[in-house]
Amino acid sequence: MAWFFTDENISKDNYIITGENAKHISKVLRMNKGEEVTLVTPDRTECTCFIDSISADSVVVKIAEKKPCQNEPNVEVTLYQALPKSDKMDFIIQKCVELGVTRIVPVVSARCISRPDAKSLAKKQIRWQKIALQAAMQSRRGTVPQVCECVAFSKASELTKENDKTIIFYEMGGESVKDILTETPKSIGIFIGSEGGFEQSEVDEIIANGGKPATLGKRILRCETAPLAALSIIMYQTGNFN
Repeated sequence: MAWFFTDENISKDNYIITGENAKHISKVLRMNKGEEVTLVTPDRTECTCFIDSISADSVVVKIAEKKPCQNEPNVEVTLYQALPKSDKMDFIIQKCVELGVTRIVPVVSARCISRPDAKSLAKKQIRWQKIALQAAMQSRRGTVPQVCECVAFSKASELTKENDKTIIFYEMGGESVKDILTETPKSIGIFIGSEGGFEQSEVDEIIANGGKPATLGKRILRCETAPLAALSIIMYQTGNFN
């Protein structure tokens, strides 16, 4: 089933799809009149629709059913990801969106090798947000996770005060996620390092702000593997794989 997001809530029984979504339906998927598509609105209403007509730049659909989208996790997870080398961030964003992340904050930490300038980061953020959108469509999310602007580690540490729980995954060890999440909080922030991990001073800074250091086991995971493992553990621990 084709899955798309709208920029506005839908109050009528029909809707006109335009822009990239319309092109994707007509040119890429080559869908026809009568075929089913799903539209998800900003208020997370899932609309089952059927194509009424297709033109060069628009698709008109009739809405058959509206219901709350039930595909979102019961916990909001923000990933604070230290910038990795090359295009690893593309992979991290795609897979973390599939696994249920709510927000991704790229971070420049002490050991980051990749340090793009502001102009490059602005272009990357646009690309990363598009990757998040495509992954959200593929995995049938109820919302498109936000990829925020890149911040310094100290700024990211301050941002964690918005979360109910903060966890920094550290290669030198820490508690298990099971022991940290004895109950399900509303929001969790998780820190994952780049290829070189974190400095002890950075871990100490998170702890000073109320965070907990955690372990992903005795093996050292690559920076693109660690966020997927961490997020999977959290989703399992909070019952989101049931």
